[in-house]
Order: sequence, then structure tokens, then C-alpha cells
Amino acid sequence: MLGRFMSEYSMSSNAKASTTLGRQHIAVNRFGYGARGDELQQAKSNPLQWVIGQLQPVSFNEKLPSSHDVFIAHAKFVKQKKQRKMQAKKASSSQVSRQSKAQIKAVKSYGRKALFELSADTLNQAITSPNSVSWRLLDFFSNHFSVSTTGVLMTGLSATLEREAISPHLLGDFAEMLLAVEQHPAMLIYLNNEKSFGPNSRLAKKRKVGLNENLAREIMELHTLGVNGGYTQTDVVELAKAITGWSVKHPKRDKGTGFIFRPYGHEPGTRTLLGKAYPQKKISQGEQMLRDLAMHPSTAQYVCQKIAQHFVSDNVPDTLIAKMQNTWLANNGNIKEVMVTLFSAEEAWLNEPQKFKTPREFVISTYRALGPKQVKNKMLFYSLDNLGQKPFNAGSPAGYSDDKSHWLGASALMARIEWSSLLSEQFPRLSSEKIMTTALGESMSQNTYQLVMRAESRQQSRTLFLMSPEFQRR
Repeated sequence: MLGRFMSEYSMSSNAKASTTLGRQHIAVNRFGYGARGDELQQAKSNPLQWVIGQLQPVSFNEKLPSSHDVFIAHAKFVKQKKQRKMQAKKASSSQVSRQSKAQIKAVKSYGRKALFELSADTLNQAITSPNSVSWRLLDFFSNHFSVSTTGVLMTGLSATLEREAISPHLLGDFAEMLLAVEQHPAMLIYLNNEKSFGPNSRLAKKRKVGLNENLAREIMELHTLGVNGGYTQTDVVELAKAITGWSVKHPKRDKGTGFIFRPYGHEPGTRTLLGKAYPQKKISQGEQMLRDLAMHPSTAQYVCQKIAQHFVSDNVPDTLIAKMQNTWLANNGNIKEVMVTLFSAEEAWLNEPQKFKTPREFVISTYRALGPKQVKNKMLFYSLDNLGQKPFNAGSPAGYSDDKSHWLGASALMARIEWSSLLSEQFPRLSSEKIMTTALGESMSQNTYQLVMRAESRQQSRTLFLMSPEFQRR
């Protein structure tokens, strides 16, 4: 039955659900993370008002590790490692080796534990929240400002970026989010800016240190203007010099943890970016550049296009981008106003499915449809790892793609089938018809409905539904 179903409902790029989507379905499943409980019914009377009302601040479990906790744990590890090196002459090499390995394992374990707990908290919030549109928006910006678990410190630090720098500004001005992100330890360390010093700075004159362009390049290429935003290599260098001295506190030498500006490492002098001179001194020079980049028309166009492609379609109409860009430039880059413009535009309510769900979207929407009382954190992490979208593991500052071509491979689809089947086993008494009603309401073709209801077992019927074109697309 499953083979026949997958053959008939091919998951090729041309496959579409045959049912026209209702506006409440679009509001809940395209703009949000999928229906939970009676959300389709809630959204039915006024879908636009419902989705705009979803734009609410997000909150986290504050008892979980912060970037401060990660730094303190890492500092203890570094201190212990140095102590063991000093003791090496008094102990056998094998003993020292065993001790070092044990300490390395301990700090890696702490970082992995922090990553696991923080990521699971975000996923569980997205699954259970009555405001899933906001959690989708958080995930968008977390991926837009992507950091990955490269190295021991970044393993624990990566998941703190979205909690400490992105979420506080989720519905505010993009410039404030941009500044918070670029000054957060996770981004500074990931792109090596804590090691970037001006060629003519006081520090450079004393010892051999130099300029690192990584963060400046990604700010312009990925975070603001976009690769076609009209900047040059000279602009990259000028921005890199303006943000020299943007560094991270050393737990032993500095008070506390987090961002610090080191004036002795800052490149002196006026900088010129995109034809504009910046005579500001010290930290304010780079900050003013970022504020201006946030309000540049190319940034408005680039970020609005990415938002529209994520929320609406891989091939978003130019008219929608223009509306969002105009709102951006007229409202100081206010993200909430831009989102209201998107939701209010008729171009966003295309009545056929437009997007193929990423693994993260698939997992979250599935659990929202099933509505379990509790989701095991290990199962969540295992699921995303197995489906190819492990949290904070994109391996590139560009983040994970949400274009359907990236997730439509045969092996990726087979992984989804196997995961759906495995998950279906865990809910033996749950009615497939109830799941379909919760998730899609009337937006289900008669053919799919019959195939699901005629399945040989409840497990198979649930698997068929989860793999149906209607559920795989939004």
C-alpha cells in the first residue's frame, strides 16, 4: 500500500496536492508550524487577524545554560589543562594522557549537553506554543544568522545566539537585532573576529597580529546587503577595520563574560563604506556602519526576499517583495511591520501549496498534529539528525537551505518514510481521521483520504498521511 501510494503521489518538484487550500489552512500551516488542537477552527472566521495576532514575543526556559555558563565551564577546562601540562614531568606520560582525555571528554560533554538542552527547549516550545508563527520567525532569523558547532567552545555556545541576541529583537528593528548578533560571542568566535586587529592599532605595533575579514564579509554578503548588494572588496576591508577590537571577554583577565571592545586593537582613522565616510571613533564607528547597512535599500530588498521565500514560496512575486521593502524603509526596518505587510498581501495567500517542508518543519508540524502530552528530547534530536537538519550543524554561515530541491532526494524521502513509520508505532490508539482533521481540516483530497482510511493498519494509515503531498507541503 505504501509503495503504491508513493508511486501515485510522487514527491517530485511537480507534485501538488489536488485540493485548493482554505485561508485558515494557509494561515495555520503556511505561516505557522502547523495546526494543533482546534487552531484551524480558531483561524476560520478571520485568518488574517489570527495570523497577525500570532506575532508575540517568545520566551525560553531560563534555567538552561547561558553563554556565560558555557564560558565559565570552558575556562575551567583550559585552566585544568594547563595545570596538567605543568604536572607532566612528575607523572607518567600515559597517566597525563588519560587525565587529559578525561578532561577533554568532560568539557565536550558539557557543550553537547548545553546544545542538546537548548535546542530541545526551542523545539518543544515550537511544538506546544499557541503562537507558532513567532517560533517560525525565530527559526528563520536563527538560520539567517547561522552559526555552527565547530570546536569545543562553539558546541555549547552556538544555541545561545538565538536566545540572547535574536529573540529579544524578534518583533523590533532589524538594526538592533543586527548589532546584538554581531556583538554576541557566538558570532564573534564563529567568524574569528575576536582575533581581528587593525594593522595600525597599538596592539599590531607590539606583536604580529592582523586583520580578519570573515565577519565583515558575511555581514555584507549574508546578513545585510546580499551577494549582489553592490559592495566591493574595498568595502569589506573597510568594515572589517571598523569592527576591529570587537572581541570577547576572557574569564580570567576581564570581569564577567561576553562582548568587550578592546580599543588598543581598533584600527584608527576615518573609514569609507559604500561611498560614505565614517569619522566616528572606537566602537561607535562599526556600530554606525551596521545601523546604516540595516537601512540600506539592498538590505531591505535582500532580507525581505528571504523572508517571503521562507514564508510563502520559492518563487515569490516581485510585487510582494516591493511591498515589504517599502514598509522596511518607511518603518526603520521594523520586523513586525514587515511581517504584517507580508500577511496582508494577497500574493501571500496563493491557494495551492507552495513550499516543501524542511525536516525541521516536518518534525514540528507532525508533533503538533499528533498532540502528544510530552515529547522526548532525545527523539527530537535524533529525528532532526537522522533527517539531515541537526540543530546548529549547517556547517556554513549561509545556514540550511529551505528550497525544495535541497530536500527532495530519494534518500531524504526514504528517511522521512522510515521516520514516519517509526513515529506511527508510538501512537497505536490515535485515530488517523482525527489527525487529518486536526492538521488539515477540509484541505485533503478525496483520493488521499480514501487511501489513508483503507490502509491495512493504523500504523500504516498514519504513515500514509504524514507522507501525503497535502501534509508534506504548505
